[in-house]
Amino acid sequence: MVNQPLPLNAIHAFLVTARHLNLTRAADELCLTQGAVSRKIATLEQWLGFALFERHARGLHLTVRGALLLPQLKQGYELMQSATDQARQPDDVLRLRAPSCSMRWLLPKLVQLEQQYTDLHVKLTTILAPNEQLENFDAAIVYGNAPPGSHPLFEEQLTPVLAKTLLDDKPLTVADLANFTFLHATNDERDWQLWLHAQKVELAMRRNQHFTTMDLAIGAAIQGFGVAMADITLVKSDLAAQRLIAPFDAAVKTGAAYSLISREGKETPPHLATLVAWLCQPD
Repeated sequence: MVNQPLPLNAIHAFLVTARHLNLTRAADELCLTQGAVSRKIATLEQWLGFALFERHARGLHLTVRGALLLPQLKQGYELMQSATDQARQPDDVLRLRAPSCSMRWLLPKLVQLEQQYTDLHVKLTTILAPNEQLENFDAAIVYGNAPPGSHPLFEEQLTPVLAKTLLDDKPLTVADLANFTFLHATNDERDWQLWLHAQKVELAMRRNQHFTTMDLAIGAAIQGFGVAMADITLVKSDLAAQRLIAPFDAAVKTGAAYSLISREGKETPPHLATLVAWLCQPD
């Protein structure tokens, strides 16, 4: 049995059926008849030497051995799919991963890059919680401490921002901020606390709204929802277009930074050096 080829089509049918636990829905997804799906599963059961499903009046249930096998087969199948998808990528496509909070800075740069280099294309994947791994990516923007060998992009510097419509003609003081809704990029409100501490000010924050990313908090500020603590670099274009106003000159460094890591070695894809140089050039 072990010398027989692995029945990949049957494994795919098993994974789809295990997800639905219904032959009709599995057949619809696979564009096969119920009988064809049943035969594929039977082929895999014969290859393995044990049953994968128990059939009941209300549908299918995984057997104990089927349930134990499912996560391993699923992981292996997804790994093969990822490897083949990666191999099928055109040579001129670069795979870039970046945290969603960097989009306000990153997207305009990518638009300008592809306008100047028409044979270069970037496939962008956004994530909420960036890490430093480059598996299945050519480059990644990371936030926090700069990893060894990374390319520095910019340091995080925070200052309050709000929509111009919320301001009147008189100068705004730090104490006046208490009249607004405070927009937070984190639940612990550490960005606001850091800036207020640097100003040696204690301020009651009576109205608060929390978001999962700084980008969402900035977007709410643009809509006039309240005052957000924003990175100066990320809101540079919003300040220039006066979608936002930074009423104070004071900014505070958080100690965090945005950095770029890229694939190295003989298998470095074409145009990767161009992408790295473009993103690392000063604004």
